Amino acid sequence: MFSTLPFGYMFLTVMGMGTLLSLSSIHWLSIWAGLEINLIGFLPMLVYKKSTLESESAVKYFVIQALGSSLLIFGSLIMFNMSFTWDVSVESSGLEVMGLLIVVSGLCLKLGLFPFHYWLPSVMAGLPWATCMLLATWQKLAPLFLLLCLLELNNSYLLVTMISVISAGSSLIGGIGGMNQTQVRALLAYSSIGHLGWMAFALIHSEWSMKFYLSVYILVSLCMFFSLWKSDLVNMKNIYNLNESKSMQMNVMLLLLSLGGLPPLLGFISKWVVVMIGASSPLFMILFLLILGSLMSLFYYLSLFFSLVLVNVKNNQVQSFNWESNSVLGLIITFNLLGGIFIVYNNILFFI
Repeated sequence: MFSTLPFGYMFLTVMGMGTLLSLSSIHWLSIWAGLEINLIGFLPMLVYKKSTLESESAVKYFVIQALGSSLLIFGSLIMFNMSFTWDVSVESSGLEVMGLLIVVSGLCLKLGLFPFHYWLPSVMAGLPWATCMLLATWQKLAPLFLLLCLLELNNSYLLVTMISVISAGSSLIGGIGGMNQTQVRALLAYSSIGHLGWMAFALIHSEWSMKFYLSVYILVSLCMFFSLWKSDLVNMKNIYNLNESKSMQMNVMLLLLSLGGLPPLLGFISKWVVVMIGASSPLFMILFLLILGSLMSLFYYLSLFFSLVLVNVKNNQVQSFNWESNSVLGLIITFNLLGGIFIVYNNILFFI
């Protein structure tokens, strides 16, 4: 994928080592250093085609990530100045709480969570599919797990309320922002914002639910970006003229519906887990806003799906799926369908 980029595998290694350094550190300074190393390894991948859109996206991404790192180190220094320790205490004074909120704001800015979501669609709209895939998957790991560590260290009412509002706003923005979107990259960026809202809500309640949701999201996103990279889909209107056969169209649409959370696809299972966990908590009203944002996302996915099917029927272009020539894509569809059905069936047997 990055074979045309000189030293591409070295940049991938640097990016991965930066993330692992952040996740394995116990000191805020080394966490900050790991995030910066990750940024240094990722930036050359944004501009390897040297186009104007890529350069613009790279500059935006660099400025936003630098601002997020600045907020992270500034908030941690405020907390250190008050307590002379890098630990996040449970009972904090006024300035320590302000430092904690600044750290959370820096992590949300790096992730693209509400209200710091504005940069993600414009950055992803100008990137190739390979770097879009890394931006939507690998680059979310370190800030998300650091946010989880902050919640484990300081599970205060203020922090939980802040993350609940952020998660609800992210889900609504992910639904509303994709309504009038015509570009697939920006549409997937708004989808990523909505899914990050679900992950933020999940990490409030349990660690395993957030990890399960993140794993399913990364798996479906990898299949999605691989399919779009293979078909080289740029604008939404070009979904009717994919380079591959019509089976590629069906593959892309099923993956979009899986991202939207349509049962019994695999993407629905992760949302179901979060709903079951959040329904018994006092924050069930936030869960209603999350479901509302997910329904809006599913609405424009289904609208696109129905329009695609009707156009194919009108033009008599309905084809059977060629499993031999599209074995990988067939495996992707089968996994999304059968994976969701298998997990639903096991849960029904468990409750019976």
